[in-house]
This record gives sequence, structure tokens and C-alpha cells, in this order.
Amino acid sequence: MKRNKRHTTEQALEIILSDSGTKVILEDSSSEDDIEPQLNISDSDCDYQLPPEESDEEDEPRPSTWTQPPSSRLSRCASALPPPPPQPEQFSPCAQQKPRLAPAKRRINDPAATEGERWHNREEKDRKPDPLKFTPAREPGPTFDRTAAWTPLLLFQLFFSASVIRTIIDNTNANAAKRIEAGLKFQWAPLTVRDFYIFLSIIVFSGLVQVHNRGDYWRRKWPYNFAFPRENMSRDRFEAILWSLHLSSREDDEENDRKRQTANYDRLCKIKPLYTDIVAACMAHFQPYRNICIDERMVASKARTSMKQYMKDKPTKWGYKLFVLADSATGYTWNFSVYSGKTDKPEGSTGGHGLSYSSVVDLLPFSVLGSGYTLFVDNFYTSPALFQDLYRKNIACCGTIRKNHVGFPNTVSNSFSKKTDRGDIHWIRQDPLLFVKWMDTREVTVCSTLHEAFSGKTVKRKVKEAGVWQTKSIPVPDSILDYNNNMGGVDLSDALIGYYSVHHKSMKWYKTFFYHFLDIAIVNSFLLYKELCKTRADLTEKSQKMFREQLAAEMLSFGVGSAPKPAPMLTCMPAYYGTDATQSRRYCRRCQDRGTPRVKTPVYCRKCNVPLCLTAKKNCFAQWHDGQ
Repeated sequence: MKRNKRHTTEQALEIILSDSGTKVILEDSSSEDDIEPQLNISDSDCDYQLPPEESDEEDEPRPSTWTQPPSSRLSRCASALPPPPPQPEQFSPCAQQKPRLAPAKRRINDPAATEGERWHNREEKDRKPDPLKFTPAREPGPTFDRTAAWTPLLLFQLFFSASVIRTIIDNTNANAAKRIEAGLKFQWAPLTVRDFYIFLSIIVFSGLVQVHNRGDYWRRKWPYNFAFPRENMSRDRFEAILWSLHLSSREDDEENDRKRQTANYDRLCKIKPLYTDIVAACMAHFQPYRNICIDERMVASKARTSMKQYMKDKPTKWGYKLFVLADSATGYTWNFSVYSGKTDKPEGSTGGHGLSYSSVVDLLPFSVLGSGYTLFVDNFYTSPALFQDLYRKNIACCGTIRKNHVGFPNTVSNSFSKKTDRGDIHWIRQDPLLFVKWMDTREVTVCSTLHEAFSGKTVKRKVKEAGVWQTKSIPVPDSILDYNNNMGGVDLSDALIGYYSVHHKSMKWYKTFFYHFLDIAIVNSFLLYKELCKTRADLTEKSQKMFREQLAAEMLSFGVGSAPKPAPMLTCMPAYYGTDATQSRRYCRRCQDRGTPRVKTPVYCRKCNVPLCLTAKKNCFAQWHDGQ
């Protein structure tokens, strides 16, 4: 190694000094490392005198000619000589490249870790929180008189009341008149209650019997020879009602249009009358049980409007988004709000927490709901700030949470490793919050304010051991078990709506919401009927299909019966004003016309309503009608 080093040093020194024209003489010394160049400083352009340095070897005597270690002498000579001309870069295959350093890990600001907080194992006992006192504002279940004789139509009319129907009819007639004034030519007759209920019955029928084209319901050829729509309403009349259907008044639309491009513009103005009435009816006629849940719902649409949303994880990816609060046990839609897109509201209006926080708080009217409820949400809504605020209002919460969410413990002390077994549980309690990690096929994280970490419950899972699939019981946290059992309330409601939905494609976005509000009313009516069947033996349980069939039939009967009865066809026949010929005598009309004004008679014509004489000697009745 020393010989190679000497050759390398000599070669480098010769290259540098030969370029500058300086002579160098190498002398042998007792040590191979003491290579001393004899520089002729006077011949060089350098006027700098090199000072001597102290030797590192104190015991060895300094030679007569002053020497330095090669590396030090090389650096001194290079600084004393003029700079060499630039040389082409030489590639040395033997040169060793410096290893790349791995980027330093970002230091996580972890106050919990600095305080000694760590994830606990399932063997470590957790403190069970005190249960909240359940005090609902009303008795859970239907809030109306359960002993009355309820039919599917009467339950439906709890949501589509007479005032709601009248508002829709008036606004539809006004919209049709506006179209006619604009020069649109179509056959139109004023919409009545009879026509509207027949119109609704055909829509409900279309959810039970689906065809590709709406006009096929009126076709007479097989297999479209449906008698129900054709015998009760013509196709042109149905299309005219559907085309002119309008939910808001003409005056409200014009006033809202003047507010366009301002903060006071209401994007939901065209559905507001029915929207507010349906929400109020849903909350008025049912009180949720203890467990409730909040989730999104998508109403399918690809209309070109700013309210349309895209959610890749939903079965219906394109459409209008609704935030729905539903009862976990029954799937009853108790409250919902339509998401109209980003607004220009200041952050202070939502407390600076964002949409996931405000959407939950807006769906919880505590004065109507009560306290002590248990709310289940998914990781879009879950946040420590929301759970703590609701806990102060006596509402317990449980939901999955994202690990990168603000407030989630960042400590890695005793956390999961890469070889964590299935069913392993780690937890941290930060009163009143409990954070739980559970290893299933992947890691699941949950936050709760009502559970303890682990109470010994298990769940069945299929595990492959030694190439054979086996059913095995693995430990599961209480929070995850309750979350799986109670989070599906909105999904249950979506499934009931999807089985026989009346939704159809429409060119107007507000008609899409009309269909969906109609679906909500029918499904909620069906769920109320099921609740009544639990307490009454005189009611027969029905499937949703049978319930909708009976509802359509009752709508048709109600519509036909609500029409005003035509007046009987009267003929010109004599009748008495009183009970006999001596009461309620009046002056004869024909005698007055003939110049005899003081002739009274108890007889009149029931059709013409004219008093006329009718005796054996005088027959003004016959002469009046004969025109004499």
C-alpha cells in the first residue's frame, strides 16, 4: 500500500510542477513516507516563503533538509505555484464513489411520546367509561296515534300532506300558464287533486313495473299491454303534467334570479317548498332509537350543474350528494341535507372545522332529538374535536378515523410491527377519547367516547393455516363490533329505496329531487307501517312490494273519489216551494209579464227556478215553456 501511495504522489507532483516549469529533486530518506521535493523557489513566480511546521514525530530528529509529509508538501507547493491550465477530466474506473446518504427522517412533533405515552396491549385493562343517560325528547318510535286505522295512503299523506299537494298543484298550473304565455303549444287543462293523485299512482306503478321507454306503459301490443296507466290517464296528459311540474312559486324564482352572482343566491330555491316540508315531516312523525348514524347518499344524475358531485367509492358515482341521519335499527331517514357545493360563507360560520364537522352538527337538532344518543360515523366525519364537542352535549360517538388526522396519537412506542398477528389490539386513552388499533386483514383504527378498549369479545374469521382454510375466533374491540352493527342505517335506507325506485331521467335537476323525495316518503311510510305491526295484531305485515302495490291502488281510488260529483241532470218539472200548496207562495213570472202582477203561486220550475201558475183553470207552467 505504501509503494502505491508513493507512486501516486510522485505522479501527481510531477504533473503539477512540470506544467509550471519548476524543478524538483526527490531524495531518499530513511522512511518511504518522507519524500522531500527540492524546490527552486527563486526560479518560480512565487515570492511566498513557506514556514516550517512542527513534526508529529517528536522522537525522530529533523533532517538537514526541511521536509514535510507528502500530503502537506503537496498542498504547500500547489499554493505556491501558479494555477495550471485546465486539464480534461480523466475517468478512473478504480476511483471509489462516495456512498449516497439516506435522507434524514422527518422529526415528528410528538408531545405524547415526550410525555412517555405509549400504545397499550389488549392484556392491559382499560377503564370503562360511564354510560350516558338516554333522555330522548319523545318516546322512540312512531310519534302519532298508533291505535288509529292506518293504511299505506294515510301514512304516505303524513309526508305529502294536503297543503304540500296544493302547493305543488298551484305552482305547476302557474308554470304551465307561463309556458303558454311564452308561445309553447301543448294541450293543457288545469291540474286538479284528482289528476295529481292519478299521476302519482302511475309513478309508483312505474317503480314496480319498469320499461325502457316511458311511452311503453300506454302501448297496446304485447308485451306492453298494461291496462292500469292507459285506462286512468292518457299518455299526453301524463307527459303534460310531468313537463309542467314545478315545486317553487314563480315569484320566488324571479326574486332568487335577481340575486344571482351574490352571496344571497339560493341554489336550492326550486326545491325549497317540498324539501323543507319533507324534512320537517320526517322528524315530526318518528323518534329515533338510541343508535343513529350519519353517512352520504348519492342521487344519480349527470346533469350539467355545479351541484353534481363525484364519489369514486360509492356505487352511484355521479350525482347529487346528501348528508343523511338515519336510525341504525330501522333505516328510517330522520334528517337530511342537500349539499349544494362550496359556498362563500366565512370560516367563522362553521367554527373553522370544515364540512365534515358542520354537516354533522347541522343534522343534530338537540332540542328535537334529545340527549344520550350514540352516533356512528365513518372516517370522513370522525375527528377528536367533533367527538369532544358532542360529548359535552351528552352525545356519545364512535367511528373509524384516519391515522393522519389532527389529534390522532403519533407515538410509535409499542405500536404495530410488520409481523403483527391478526386480532392484535393496541389502544390509547385520552379522556374522553379512546383510540384503538386492530389488526384484521389490514390495520383498522377507531375513535370512541363510549367504549372500553377490549372486553374479551371475539369474531369469526377464515384463516389459512398449513394450506387449509379454517374458521378461527380472533379478539375484536368492542368499538369495532358496535360500529359494524350500527353503521349501516343509511345503507339500509338506500337499499330499500333502490329496490323499487321511481327515479327517472329528467332534463330538469329539480325533478330528480322530486322523484327522490317521493322515494323517501314511500320508504319511511313503509317503515312506519312495520313499526305499527310490532304493536298491533290486527295489522298484517307486508313486504315493500305489497305495500307499494296497495299504495298505488289507494292513490287511484282517492284521486277518483276526490273529484267533485257532477250535478244531476235536471228537467223542467213543477215543484212546490214549501211542503204543500199553502206555503211559500210567490208571484207568477208569466202573469207579471202579461200585466197581472199580483197573482201568487206555490209552484216553480225546478230547472228554470221560476215561479209559475199551475191550476186546473190556468197553466202558466206549460205556456212559459212553450214560449207563449
